[in-house]
Amino acid sequence: MICSISFLKVVQSYNISFKLQSLNSKISKKLCIFAPKLRKMTTLYIFNPEHDLALAANLANFTSPHAGRKLRADLGFLSALWAGEDDYVLVENVEQAVKAYGRLRAKTGSGPRRFVDKSQLAHLNINKVEPWGWDLALRSFLLRYGVNAVPSEDEIAVIRDLSHRKHAVNLLSELHLSGTTGASSCVDSLSEVSRMLDEYGHIVVKAPWSSSGRGVRFIEGELNDYQSRWIQNIISKQGSIVVEPYYRKVKDFGMEFESDGMGNVRYLGLSLFHTKNGAYTGNLIATEEEKQELLSAYISADLLKSVTEIICDKLGTLYAGKFQGLFGVDMMVVSTDEKDGFLLHPCVEINLRRTMGHVALSIPPFADGFARVMQIVLTDKYRIRVCKP
Repeated sequence: MICSISFLKVVQSYNISFKLQSLNSKISKKLCIFAPKLRKMTTLYIFNPEHDLALAANLANFTSPHAGRKLRADLGFLSALWAGEDDYVLVENVEQAVKAYGRLRAKTGSGPRRFVDKSQLAHLNINKVEPWGWDLALRSFLLRYGVNAVPSEDEIAVIRDLSHRKHAVNLLSELHLSGTTGASSCVDSLSEVSRMLDEYGHIVVKAPWSSSGRGVRFIEGELNDYQSRWIQNIISKQGSIVVEPYYRKVKDFGMEFESDGMGNVRYLGLSLFHTKNGAYTGNLIATEEEKQELLSAYISADLLKSVTEIICDKLGTLYAGKFQGLFGVDMMVVSTDEKDGFLLHPCVEINLRRTMGHVALSIPPFADGFARVMQIVLTDKYRIRVCKP
């Protein structure tokens, strides 16, 4: 009888143990099913082209001019070109974005994307935000709509300081190589601007923070009252102003980069673009070899390589521990007094944000071997066109 009872206890104990192991196994399998979803990083991509103006204003509650708001509303789907299929792209109107991206996708071969509007943000599991550029206004907007994956105000202050044109002035001084040209100074008085105008006769004056085409003045001869007031206003609001001699531009282009924030900068490719009155109008979509060949009529490949290496080195050091993300350096080919003489101006601007050059690089060269031009045009709305030159 005692043996029977002992045997029964052993069996019961074994059954309980087996059931617990079975339960643990089922729980483990369910956890394995859900674990990848819990670990997955979901990124929200945002096209905020008013970023430069917002950075200059440095306000949490910033209202962009109408043109900036319209550009964002009409072309918010652009981020779909570099977003992943499991990520989100913020737009103002999901239905319109799906249609507009569908037309672009038919030409570029991009994959499907998930578009959301601001009313959906609070219900999404967003681990990371990748905007066109970070500023206080965007940070405030995202926090209002329930997205907490944003940099601190101090971190944005660092980004704003790094976006100051004084850093382009400093980089230019490091790029004085044979075959290059360029002078630039950051001054804090109207008298200094007048002195440089006397020295060069024709100058370009730039606000430390401004968007392309804005905050830039070309002055020749003498300062008039309007120009003097504008310069003094910029100095009063932003603390300084950048002055450069005027150069006879032959061709605009740029180089696109990515900083890992740990001291390393990676070169991504060339950006051959067009401007009109200082405003962007379009980019060439072609292979790197084709773009280099176009520039070789003016600038040697060896010089471009040397400039690239210096930029990666100097800005890698500057951005270490401060900035992680994409940026571009605008350059230009300028003519000289010599017949068929050209020089490289290796640092006209540093754009510490994603650029239209990055957009062009996100569209692969076409299989038919012909280059394309990517244009931003304004009809009833802003549209992106990709067509043969």
